[in-house]
Amino acid sequence: MAFDLDMIKKVYNEMPAKVDAARKTLGRPLTLSEKILFAHLHADMKLTGFERGKSYVDFAPDRVAMQDATAQMALLQFMQAGRPKVAVPSTVHCDHLITAKVEAKLDLQVANTESKEVYDFLASVSDKYGIGFWKPGAGIIHQVVLENYAFPGGMMIGTDSHTVNAGGLGMIAIGVGGADACDVMAGLPWELKWPKLIGVKLTGKLNGWTAPKDVILKVAGILTVKGGTGAIVEYFGDGATNMSCTGKGTICNMGAEIGATTSTFGYDESMSRYLKATGREEVAALANGIAAYLKADDEIYADPEKYFDEVIEINLDELEPHLNGPFTPDLATPISKMKEAAAANGWPTKIEVGLIGSCTNSSYEDISRAVSLAKQVHAKGLELKSEFTITPGSEQVRFTVERDGFLDEFNKIGAKVFANACGPCIGMWDRVGAEKKEKNTIVHSFNRNFAKRADGNPNTFAFVGSPELVTALAIAGDLNFNPLTDTLTNNKGEQVKLDAPTGFELPTKGFAVDDPGYQAPAADGSGVTVVVAPDSKRLQILAPFAAWEGTDLKGLKLLIKAKGKCTTDHISMAGPWLKFRGHLDNISNNMLIGAVNFFNDKTDNVKNQLTGEYGPVPATQRAYKAAGVGSIVVGDENYGEGSSREHAAMEPRFLGVRAILVKSFARIHETNLKKQGMLALTFAEKSDYDKIQEDDTIDINGLTSFAPGQPLSLVFTHKDGSKDTIEVHHTYNQQQIEWFKAGAALNIIRKQVAG
Repeated sequence: MAFDLDMIKKVYNEMPAKVDAARKTLGRPLTLSEKILFAHLHADMKLTGFERGKSYVDFAPDRVAMQDATAQMALLQFMQAGRPKVAVPSTVHCDHLITAKVEAKLDLQVANTESKEVYDFLASVSDKYGIGFWKPGAGIIHQVVLENYAFPGGMMIGTDSHTVNAGGLGMIAIGVGGADACDVMAGLPWELKWPKLIGVKLTGKLNGWTAPKDVILKVAGILTVKGGTGAIVEYFGDGATNMSCTGKGTICNMGAEIGATTSTFGYDESMSRYLKATGREEVAALANGIAAYLKADDEIYADPEKYFDEVIEINLDELEPHLNGPFTPDLATPISKMKEAAAANGWPTKIEVGLIGSCTNSSYEDISRAVSLAKQVHAKGLELKSEFTITPGSEQVRFTVERDGFLDEFNKIGAKVFANACGPCIGMWDRVGAEKKEKNTIVHSFNRNFAKRADGNPNTFAFVGSPELVTALAIAGDLNFNPLTDTLTNNKGEQVKLDAPTGFELPTKGFAVDDPGYQAPAADGSGVTVVVAPDSKRLQILAPFAAWEGTDLKGLKLLIKAKGKCTTDHISMAGPWLKFRGHLDNISNNMLIGAVNFFNDKTDNVKNQLTGEYGPVPATQRAYKAAGVGSIVVGDENYGEGSSREHAAMEPRFLGVRAILVKSFARIHETNLKKQGMLALTFAEKSDYDKIQEDDTIDINGLTSFAPGQPLSLVFTHKDGSKDTIEVHHTYNQQQIEWFKAGAALNIIRKQVAG
């Protein structure tokens, strides 16, 4: 069925006139991204030629999506906004709190027991405020959104960095923190810096072992984890139209790993096929009616260098399967070079586990291509040399692949099927033996492979590949195996070669499902009571953050000078900590415990300047808070890379950290800090990072005249009494400065709604 059809009709009815007006104002053709952005300008925004990478612009997104881990904090904030109902269609998806351990049915039963309090809370809040609720086991948020809610030309925000998956259906879909979601659900404008544009021209056609995943693995190698920061990546060319809709979703999904604001594709026949296959024939018909507005103008495709800030061209006929990693998703290695790279770097080559699925690669097409390889195990006299797991993306996909016999084929080779949830992809994997921290290698079709990400073991070398390649490597059990050229020894001692994978873009008998797991909200939620127990360990009603005191900040202590990569996983770990996502005090006990202290190369071990003793980061900061002493955190490049989790901003805010000073920020994290009333600052001279010493006391000057584009001054007083004064930059506009002064954006929202 098609959800929110009236909203989609309204978007399509208004889009042509809005795009035509923008084209006339700019006096030039428009990219797809620009068309969607201009079509979603907030009513209060004047139509003008916004400056890429500089102009802050207010938008009116069509919908909001939240997963259960981030929804808790987003909805706890929304409850303070004072609205009786969400202003735009919104959904909650229960996919993060299910631990992968035994198998789907049992793991889901355990989650329903362990997290009942949280699920009941989310269900009741959804019921009260008019939010669609997808129950545990329904599927992973991004797959469910693609199957039910995404539509070409729409704009969506979601409280998960991989919200960008919906770009596979031609949306501008952007990952945000819960405070941003709260704004939109409360009917307020949503602010975004007008993005730069990166064009990726795809020529040729995928063939043999190469899959859509290899496109984004290649792009990640080109752009690195921060090369897409502040930009929308727009894919086009005959290679794009030759690809399935879900394949496009895979590419957009992992675009989060290059720091891109989002990624998208122009509307084409593959999207029409997918909409029809998922019961949205009417949406396909509506999209066909304005198809010219759902892709870039022809002049863009004819001369892309003239209209994009950067253009990358990839010939799919020549693209080779890739493996990216370990420990970072942008270390791209063609499969033909993996043996050489593994030897040069000392990577363990015995593959312990192969894992396919997750929100990145859990479509019917993905699973059908992987099962074509699973069938060859018995047919060619082989056996699985690694453990192998499958995580379906939704109950609809799971039910359909079971009907079509795919799960039986996986069972025959000894594979394990986990619940329709995030599981190992986000660290919710109770992996036997991980606590031993032994050096080992896994391969998976997920999107992230930071240290400890999947199983909590810092010595697990995780490599990212397509489901097809992961399946082949699990059969071989060897990282050096290249299925394009190498053979395997079967049970007769014969050398056999795996045939290239084959599959189906869509199920030939159509999708099927008994219970998709959707629960509609009450028609009138005014009588619904949302209960949070005062002594709950999982949920905690939020108290407003205090407003800025109106003075410069003096006598701050250095909490930690983080060394190297510091992602949101380092700042606020997931895995077992997910259980506290609705309890700010409890989850704050994981604040920065994964960050490496520059001064001793240890994690979760910093100097308490009040006592001179070393101890855990959260305990040290709590000591500062108890003493009424503020602090700052110093970081390196692309600080806050990775997940959209706003807990990475809320925890330091809650515990009394006043500023984060880094060489550069990841986009979502910087916004989250601003929303929570924090100071997000960058070094004017990156080399000033080296001046900061362990016992420093810091003053932040210039706040009494805090203004857009105006640097601040920081004075670092060292233990010997000497001082360093440095200039720092910020990207605050006037509205964001008001957030800082009020103590948080939510404090302003509360007043606006009440007023």
